[in-house]
Parts: sequence; structure tokens; C-alpha cells
Amino acid sequence: MTINPDTRIALVTGGASGIGKAIAEALAEDGLKVVISDLNQEQGQALAEAIDGHFIASDLTRPEACADLVQAINHRYGGVDVLVNNAGIQHVSAIEDFPEEKWNLMMQLMLTTPFLLIKYIWPYIKQKGRGRIVNMGSVHAQIASLNKSAYVSAKHGLLGLTKSAALEGGEHGITANLVCPAYVKTPLVENQIAAQSATLGLSADQVETEVMLKSAAIKRMIQPGEVASLVAYLCSDKASAVTGAAWNIDLGWTAQ
Repeated sequence: MTINPDTRIALVTGGASGIGKAIAEALAEDGLKVVISDLNQEQGQALAEAIDGHFIASDLTRPEACADLVQAINHRYGGVDVLVNNAGIQHVSAIEDFPEEKWNLMMQLMLTTPFLLIKYIWPYIKQKGRGRIVNMGSVHAQIASLNKSAYVSAKHGLLGLTKSAALEGGEHGITANLVCPAYVKTPLVENQIAAQSATLGLSADQVETEVMLKSAAIKRMIQPGEVASLVAYLCSDKASAVTGAAWNIDLGWTAQ
């Protein structure tokens, strides 16, 4: 496919809905050609059509799918300039009850997959002398919460991967940053609210204020577009001196 050689190609994983969808829209508004990778083919394809992007259905819990995804983008566009590792899942359980297979799945998707995608796009951005890597972390990349051992471990590991990529990429014009939001108003979080409401016997509003926003200075949920605006900045030329950092957008949660 022939496109303007000055057009940057962005890959957003988990881009069919929620934060990923908002990021894809923001990058498209900035003039990037956005490739959306997700398991949800219907929503992913609809979004790709809406932003004049491209959708590739991928199960990124499989290591070989990471190589296939990058190869497909290389074949279509000639490379990836911007990588946003956003895909993720959540499972809440005490350590003693945590299923081993669920642990392995979460480590694969939220830590190994970002590493592999970075590895596979690295030769292209290194040769080009310019690249942007944004890993979607969480406030849990820096602190822990009860019953989230796998999620917290993966996000802490993602912070280390981000810093390592920043150090290795600096001389090649490659930046790597981690975005660390607190609770964002997405379908995934709304499902968590409903589940905790049923478990704790609280209303949805009480779950938000008394559980999710308990440690926040600003008592409201974050909107996906707010996170997307930060990601878009980190992917822009204006952020060429910004690398190796964890960017908190956490309502003041970690200020304590």
C-alpha cells in the first residue's frame, strides 16, 4: 500500500475500545496512520474505518502472533514508527488462590508481548533514527494493592522494560515512556465496579468513591481522552527529549 513517506505508522494494541480506542483516535487526529490490533474484530474494524486506519485481529497472548503482526504491518506500510503497548487484562485473587495459568497469561500479554513487539520493531526505528514507544502502565506500576499480584508484578516489570528501552534507544532517537493512570472510566472498569458492587454490597457510586477513589486526591474517574492526550504528546516531536519516565495521571494517588 502506498502512502505519503512522511506519514508515521502507529501500532496500538488493545485498540478497539476504552483507552486504546481513545489513543488510536488521538494519534489519527495528529496525522498518524494507525494500525489497531485487538481480538474484537467488529469494534476494531469499525474504528479503523472511522479513523482511516487499519485493523489486524491478533491474539497477542501467543508469542508467534507478535512476530506475525509486525511482519504484516511491515508488508503493508514498510515499518512501525510508534508503538503503544496498551493491551491488558485483569484478574483479582489472593496469592494463595491465584491460578497459575492465569498468572502466566497475564505475564505473557502485559510484559512479554510488549517486549517482543519492541524487539521486532527495533531494527526499523533504529535504522530510521527515530521512534516512539509508549507502554501503558498503571498506578500499580509503582504501588501495590490487595489481591492484584499478577497485575502489579506485570506493571512493575513494564516500568523496568521501559527504562531499559529508553537507555538503549537514546542514541538512536528512540524514546520510551510509561503512562500510569489510576482508574479510567472504561467498559473494563465499569465491569469491575459492577462486580465489586455485588461482592461488597455497595452501590456503584459507593464503589467508585469508597473503594476506587479512596486514595485519590481528586475524587472523580479519569476519562479515556485525558490519557490519550498524554500519550499523543509522548508520541510527538515535542517529546523528543522525554524518555525513561513514568508519567502519572493518577488523581494524586501516589502523592501520599
